Amino acid sequence: MAGVALAGAAFAKEARSAYLGAIVEDSDSGTILFEDNPDGVSPPASMTKLMTFAVIHDKLQDGSLKLDTPVTVTAADSKIGGTQVWLKEGEVFSVEELLYAMMIQSGNDAAHALARTAAGTPEAFVELMNAKARALGMAHSTFRSPHGLPPANRHIADGDLTTPRDYVVLSRHLLRETDVTKYSGVRERDFGIGQRTPDRVIKMVNHNHLLGKVAGVDGLKTGFTNGAGYCLAATAERNGRRVIVVVMGSPDSKTRDFKVMELIERGFAALPASAAPAVVKTGAAPAAPRTAPAAATTVPVVKTDSAPAAQQASTPKEPAVIFRVIPPSEKKP
Repeated sequence: MAGVALAGAAFAKEARSAYLGAIVEDSDSGTILFEDNPDGVSPPASMTKLMTFAVIHDKLQDGSLKLDTPVTVTAADSKIGGTQVWLKEGEVFSVEELLYAMMIQSGNDAAHALARTAAGTPEAFVELMNAKARALGMAHSTFRSPHGLPPANRHIADGDLTTPRDYVVLSRHLLRETDVTKYSGVRERDFGIGQRTPDRVIKMVNHNHLLGKVAGVDGLKTGFTNGAGYCLAATAERNGRRVIVVVMGSPDSKTRDFKVMELIERGFAALPASAAPAVVKTGAAPAAPRTAPAAATTVPVVKTDSAPAAQQASTPKEPAVIFRVIPPSEKKP
């Protein structure tokens, strides 16, 4: 076992230069297949829009919004900054069109317009985001915007914050309970056709460069700010099996994408042979009742030090860990 620990420590040293934290999960069972600093808190940047999507989906489910609900753009929507679809005050788009703009183009203006429409004000919408996080058990997440841009004072502590572990929880919820891949899995789409003059139609290109390039990758969300680094929550489905990978704090997009690709392969290789096929809800029909998956016993477990008692008391019970890198700071003599 000492050799495994040393190998894990060596991998951790190399990996930490490629990201601040990472996690891989079997989407069907919730079993963690790999983790490295999964509870490190940092900004999610535009991955924040996954929580925005979750709250909008709840509004669609309870009937307070519809996909064809018209959204009239305000001056505040048009002045958000960052990545945009360049909304102009007075323009009108449907909720569905703005969902595509938010998930493909990562439009901050689209996210702001959706949040304002759904809850009356962006501030009220952020309260719903945090309530949703608590309901999902995202114990180390705080949201302060619907789009993920840094706060005006540029203090990281005053912006959106989360962890890879919390975001794999959110990603699994979205994959199982919403049609998130309908929007986040689209590689290219035009925005504004029929509503804008041809010179103002925007050809949106998904920021997730793994779509169409890595087998089975079909959605979720990227993020980047100077404070957050490069982040990506990605999912891939192969032969009825699905894994979720979250990487946060990479130094550049190429390093992030390479690590996510590597972890996708690592995840599929670690899936227990007995795992049931993953299910992604499409909204077409209710999901059949699910039975509790059998515990994975075919993959060796690398033992690590247990968490302090105080941490155990405040942290919800987590799925079994199949493989965990042991950093040098935790290596026993």
